[in-house]
Parts: sequence; structure tokens; C-alpha cells
Amino acid sequence: MRQYIAFMKKELLEQYRTGKLLLLVIIFALFGIMNPAIAKLTPWMMDIMSEQLAESGMQVTAVEVDALTSWTQFFKNMPMALIIVLLLFCGIFTTEYQKGTLTNVVTKGMKRWKIFCAKLGVMVTVWTLGFLLSYVITYGYNAYFWDNSVAHHISAAVGCFYLFGLWLISVLGMASVFCNSTGAVMLAVGAAFAVSYLLGLFPAVKEYTPTYLMQSAGLLADLNAGEDYLWAAAVAIVLIVAGCVFSVAAFNKKNL
Repeated sequence: MRQYIAFMKKELLEQYRTGKLLLLVIIFALFGIMNPAIAKLTPWMMDIMSEQLAESGMQVTAVEVDALTSWTQFFKNMPMALIIVLLLFCGIFTTEYQKGTLTNVVTKGMKRWKIFCAKLGVMVTVWTLGFLLSYVITYGYNAYFWDNSVAHHISAAVGCFYLFGLWLISVLGMASVFCNSTGAVMLAVGAAFAVSYLLGLFPAVKEYTPTYLMQSAGLLADLNAGEDYLWAAAVAIVLIVAGCVFSVAAFNKKNL
């Protein structure tokens, strides 16, 4: 366990030195601030646009915003934040392959499964802390400006999207075991998302796909029940666990 913790600390320090951690902190904090800011500015922007639209014969009614408007914006911004996380970490393994640095680590007695789990742990840690940062900022501003009680099942809704992010990160980890280039890793992650999304177009199976978790914003307005996402969450968890086990087994046999 000491090797695992030491290697994970080394990975986190490396991400800090390269500026990725600072960049992600800024991005998640910015998104957290943008959610209530956009909601707060929406009536003002609509008021400005109403004059121009009135000249075209269109009438804009008064727009009322509340915490629900801000939380809806939260779910619009988080996919972009997740994409940025995936882009920044898509080379976390492939860069090591190209430099041959993992060979030195293995020859010094480091178990391969510890290497894989440490790198995956770094990605999960960054996603978790970044997501939590954006969530806390949004929640705090919403409580200050409005009342979060107008949005239902907030924890369940954000939890579903957080789990969706974990699934994509596990896919990235698995793809990194088999692919030796950053581009190939991103293509594999994109393909996994596309397959899940396309399967979600079929009503019979859509509630079993991980991408269905992206639609959890419907919980905020009580348009859906938490039980509607249980199967999608269960499938995502199974895929995450199975993918990690398979990745570790494959990584143990990979030619570094």
C-alpha cells in the first residue's frame, strides 16, 4: 500500500507541476460561478433583446429566474467540464509508454496493478474534487440569491451525472491500456459514448444505458423519479467495476 500511495502522490504532484490541477480548479470554479451568474443575468439580457425583437414584431414576456434555472445551467455546463477533464488526462498512460518510464518503475518492483490503480485514482480524485467544487459554489450562490428548495432531488440528480463521469473515466483508463496514442484513446472514449447514446435512442433499453444518467436534470423539476435512473446507475457501476478488473488483467500482460 505504501508503494501505491507514494506513486499516487507522485502522479498528483506531476499534474500540479504541469499546471493541469490549477487549470481544472479554475475551470470548475468558473463553471460554478457561471451557473447562478447566467441565471441572474438572464432577465437583464432578455430585456435588452426585447427591444430588438419588438422591432421585428415579436413580443418577449417577463422572465422569472430562480435556483432551478441555475441548476439547469449546472447540468448544461458539466458536460463541457467533463470533456476538458478527459482531454487533459487522455495521455496519462500513453505519454509514459512513449517515454518508456513505466518500464523503469516496474523493474524497481512496483506492481503493475498499483500503477494502473494509482493513475485511475488520480483521475477519479480530480473529477470528484472538481465536481464537488462546482457543486458547492453553485449551491452556495443559489442559497444566497434564491432558495434551493424549489429544485427537487438535487443530490440524486448531481449524483447521477457524477457517476456518468466516473464511467467515462473508467473507459478512458481501459482504453489507455490497449491504445498507445492519445488520439486512439479519445476515439475509444468517444466510441463508447456513441454506442451508449445510440442504444439510448431505443425506448426498450434507454433506461439501462450509462448516458441516460445525463438526463437526471429532469429530477430537479420532478419530471422524473429517482427510481427511473436505478438501472442506468447499476449498469454504470457494473461496467466500471468490470472494466477496472479487465484493465488490470490486461495491463499486467501489456508490453511496456
